[in-house]
Amino acid sequence: MIKKSLKNFFKLEAATGIILFLATALALIIANSSGSGFYFQFLKISLPLNILNIEKDLSLLDWINEALMAVFFLLIGLELKKEILTGHLSSKKKIILPAAAACGGIIIPALIFCFINFHNSENLRAFAIPTATDIAFAYGMLCLFGKKIPHSLKIFIVALAVLDDLAAILIIAFFYSENLEIIYLAMSLIPLIGLVILNIKKSFHIYFYLIFGVFLWILILKSGIHATLSGGILSMFIPLSVNKKNLLENFTHKIAPIVNFLILPIFAFANSGIKISNFSAETFSQPLVFGIIFAMFFGKQIGVMLFSYLVIKFKFANLPQGVNCLEFYGAAIFTGIGFTMSIFIAGLAFAENDTLVKIMLDEVKLAILIGSILSILYGSFITLISLTKNQQV
Repeated sequence: MIKKSLKNFFKLEAATGIILFLATALALIIANSSGSGFYFQFLKISLPLNILNIEKDLSLLDWINEALMAVFFLLIGLELKKEILTGHLSSKKKIILPAAAACGGIIIPALIFCFINFHNSENLRAFAIPTATDIAFAYGMLCLFGKKIPHSLKIFIVALAVLDDLAAILIIAFFYSENLEIIYLAMSLIPLIGLVILNIKKSFHIYFYLIFGVFLWILILKSGIHATLSGGILSMFIPLSVNKKNLLENFTHKIAPIVNFLILPIFAFANSGIKISNFSAETFSQPLVFGIIFAMFFGKQIGVMLFSYLVIKFKFANLPQGVNCLEFYGAAIFTGIGFTMSIFIAGLAFAENDTLVKIMLDEVKLAILIGSILSILYGSFITLISLTKNQQV
């Protein structure tokens, strides 16, 4: 009976969001308990990389954020490639609305944050934090309302979030990569050439792709570019199908549960632990914290709705089939749930080993949690109102 219940739970579309919430809650409880010292020291355990004369000092937290999250970006890349080639982004008509909404959800929050922090140049490194959407949480929140939510709206949210994550990859590459070591960047061409050959020959041995992907990860890590980008790059070379077998989709199905039910919860648990006692009411008035909360909660929904309105107004796109304006607005609010992606970007923005920077990172994480919670609560409220009105019609 218990085994059957667990099996049914993991089949739930909202299961990932629920597990992420539990992982976050557990991290917050431990970080604010007598066992907090063990929690923080455990994440600092040194696990250096030493392979083929390539050395890199890494902690357990670094392995989680740079290695495990590379697999997450691999999954995002595979899903994006599938959607562009055969799915809901395979034509101009299908891609315009989620693409416009994603652009609005990136540009407007970034502008709002920069405006609030205009006179605090040190804070501007965090401009990308409120632009991210947590695909698991945003999609999971819609799924909690079951079949009452039109399937087309769920597809829209997934497409928007995937494009949002693609933008995050580009932002990381251009703004959060520094101290480049050209020799390792040049050496990364070797596994890239191997991936090109595998792709041209339509190899169906997925393990060959992964072997080259691991070497690509190591070399990119040493080059100074954030190593998670290797996951997105690897996804580009995996063929859609080989000998009439859907290689890309089959591989996606294999790693999706690992990412959703293991990697993302581990990331949330390792990065969400902050000491609440370190903050006061004045913390929320600081431009860095206030800017992130305001940009996440208001900026995301304004940006998504404004850019969506414009493309619909000028008849470049239509609302998802069977979706009314209020339901669409509820989904737009849920894009303000940044959580894992926002925390990930925050870790890059405040990666320096400095006491002041670490304090700022904790403040940022608190802001992300508050902004995400506000988006969850208000988005749920608007969605419930829309469902109530639908029943009355």
